Amino acid sequence: MKNNLVEALIGAAVLVVAAWFFMFTYKTTEFGKVEGYSLSARFDRVDGLNVGGDVRIGGIKVGTIIAQEVDLETYQAVLKLSIDPKVRLPADTSAKIRSESLLGGRYLSLEPGGDDEYLEDGDEIEFTQGSIDVIDLIGREIFSAGDDQDKDGDEK
Repeated sequence: MKNNLVEALIGAAVLVVAAWFFMFTYKTTEFGKVEGYSLSARFDRVDGLNVGGDVRIGGIKVGTIIAQEVDLETYQAVLKLSIDPKVRLPADTSAKIRSESLLGGRYLSLEPGGDDEYLEDGDEIEFTQGSIDVIDLIGREIFSAGDDQDKDGDEK
């Protein structure tokens, strides 16, 4: 009976520590928090971006991607963003999809312009650059290298 009591107390202590760890992680990572004003941006491709992904200015997180959808008229990818209310973006701000490294991981990079007008809740970022498919670029380079030589092996 004494062993069962000790095991139950140890189990309860483990559960309390796990609950504390979960709460600490939830609060420090701001998981689930999407506060701020809403913007949208249209892209030809958004490969590698997911809902919950970072929106950054100069490498610093200032927002989150809160939704993705396809515009059924233009067939463009539309991203909905939540931007920190302390960050005021000029109306001529541009958005680019960037890679964190060569191995992957993408985020949305905002580059503020110099306009005197600011984007408001519900506005759309007009200047965008979609993701670049590195595999496609490498394939184009490989196949175009063969076009530089004619059939006799001589360069054009």
